[in-house]
Amino acid sequence: MIKSKRIGLRFFLFLFLIHSFLFGSLNFSNNYEKKIEVLNSFDVDGYYINDPYINKIKNSLLQKYKKRHFFKAMEEAYIYIPTIKKILAEYNIPETFLYMAMAESNFSNKAYSKKRAAGLWQFMPRTAKLFGLRIDDYVDERRDPIKSTKAAARYLSFLHKKFGKWYLAAIAYNCGDGKLRRAIKKAKSDELKVLLDGRKKYIPKESRMYIRKILALALLANDEELLIDSEYGYLLNRANAYSLATVKVASGDSLYRISKQIGIPYKELKSLNRHLKYNFIPPYKGGYEIYIPYIKLAEFRQKYNGNNVKKVYKVYTVKRGDSLYSIGKRYKLSYKVIKDFNHLRSNVLRLKQKLVIPVVKKSAVLAHHHSKRYYYVKKGDTLRSIARNFNVSISSLKSHNHLKSSIIRVGDKLKIYE
Repeated sequence: MIKSKRIGLRFFLFLFLIHSFLFGSLNFSNNYEKKIEVLNSFDVDGYYINDPYINKIKNSLLQKYKKRHFFKAMEEAYIYIPTIKKILAEYNIPETFLYMAMAESNFSNKAYSKKRAAGLWQFMPRTAKLFGLRIDDYVDERRDPIKSTKAAARYLSFLHKKFGKWYLAAIAYNCGDGKLRRAIKKAKSDELKVLLDGRKKYIPKESRMYIRKILALALLANDEELLIDSEYGYLLNRANAYSLATVKVASGDSLYRISKQIGIPYKELKSLNRHLKYNFIPPYKGGYEIYIPYIKLAEFRQKYNGNNVKKVYKVYTVKRGDSLYSIGKRYKLSYKVIKDFNHLRSNVLRLKQKLVIPVVKKSAVLAHHHSKRYYYVKKGDTLRSIARNFNVSISSLKSHNHLKSSIIRVGDKLKIYE
């Protein structure tokens, strides 16, 4: 019973923080007007406050979040909400679209869907690249909290310009602008009430529930019966200060080394930079930007030194019978990574040739979820090559992943039991 109350209290605190981030201090005397304002920010009529479907979703979400220890999402929100809010404002997008990120991922940059959408804003690979997000052997910027939010803002701005209403932009974000355009043409209306008609099914059920969920979350966070007293304001102040700072670091530097230099736990630094597929900075010309807590910015400027970055490398001398593939297997790296770091134009190696090998801990090799038991299929992978890399059998991969054949696709998530 005590545990249940604790979970509920944490959820209410989360709602309080969300509300305060968006609207400042609470004022329950105008709570009704505030909820009307929230709906209007989506270009939705005020009578949706009493919509039975949305209220049902509100109740369902409340119970679901209580049971799932939603305090974890609140911890993610501490550092992401100020940044998301600022970017939305820069693109003239209503602040309430923060609830879209909440609906998509619960503010988790490690979120990944069955359809291969990833990150805070759940971008599909094709759309991500279309809006300037980089996905290669080193990074997946769908998991980059700032770049993905800017990409989402550009996408939403594009959709709003195309359809003219914010709720239509949200729906199109979910189902695609082409599908929404055809739905509007078939319905001969772009009114929300018409598009949400469950019998006519102008838009997919997923999209009908999607816009309702966003509205439900927005209304939920403005429900005075669920918000807690302002005695927790000290946490709000912590959240305001605990935002992200962007810093540039040297190519090839190690997250472990950076974490030691500026006095931040490696796990925390890694969690803010899950878009990095390894524990080192990509070998891009001119370095690469990563994120640290804003409160660590002054310390970073004082202590970070990228001049000795080569100390995080190993130097390997090529022996007879070596290949980029076999060396990569030895160090738990893709052969392409070794090729890039050494600026090799071909895969041909010379005897006694010196190769620079970036230092990678075993747990950092498995991308995205930072888990020892998951691997995401990359271009060129086969079950055989994955089995060799992790020293497991092909039959083990098949059985643990319920595969009936050896066919795998880029982006598939495989369980690895080493």
